[in-house]
Amino acid sequence: MPGSGRTPAAPGAAPPTTGRAPDRTRDRAATEERILGAVGEVLARDGFGAVGVNAIARQAGVDKVLIYRYFGGLPALLRAWGESGRFWPRVADLLGPDPQALLALPAAERYARFFEHFIDELRRRPLTLEILAAELMERNELTALLEAEREAWGEEAVQVLGGADFAARPHLQGMTLLLVAGVQYLLLRSRRIRTFGGVDLRSEAGWLQLKQAIRVLARETFAAAPP
Repeated sequence: MPGSGRTPAAPGAAPPTTGRAPDRTRDRAATEERILGAVGEVLARDGFGAVGVNAIARQAGVDKVLIYRYFGGLPALLRAWGESGRFWPRVADLLGPDPQALLALPAAERYARFFEHFIDELRRRPLTLEILAAELMERNELTALLEAEREAWGEEAVQVLGGADFAARPHLQGMTLLLVAGVQYLLLRSRRIRTFGGVDLRSEAGWLQLKQAIRVLARETFAAAPP
């Protein structure tokens, strides 16, 4: 167009890019994060009974249509929240900053460090402790999804940490179950009662004592010949 100052595009040239598609991708990712964060916020403030599409959308500051568009509905959203690591630490989270280095350690050291990381991850998740406590009082769609998530977590942990040393000691499954349950119980108890068996459950020193006990147990378990 005369006087416009623009150079006509060459025939067959691609139209100029606007950057809008990447922006939309970033916007969607940010919105999904807000929605996932809102699930935990509604749970922490109002409990299981309040978790619904409308409440989550209000908390996230989005139209509820986006929950259906991005997640397909409440069950899929709750599943995504459970798998996100916000509720339960992922196995990868428990392997530390250098997973290959941890997995190359002797079996007893791998076992001890995995539990040390497990304790640290649960201690920094007050919402997880709230949910674990509430699960004892009621069971619903969300608790069922989170139960399934933890079962899958256990299977993955066995596959990742396992090997000949683990396979040769079938009693490890029961021992591990008791330790996982014991850690959860002590953390739940610490919310109301500070001391258990002389151990201060609200102090670093108390949990260090328990970690050292697990380390001794792991060392003696793997040092003994398989049954």
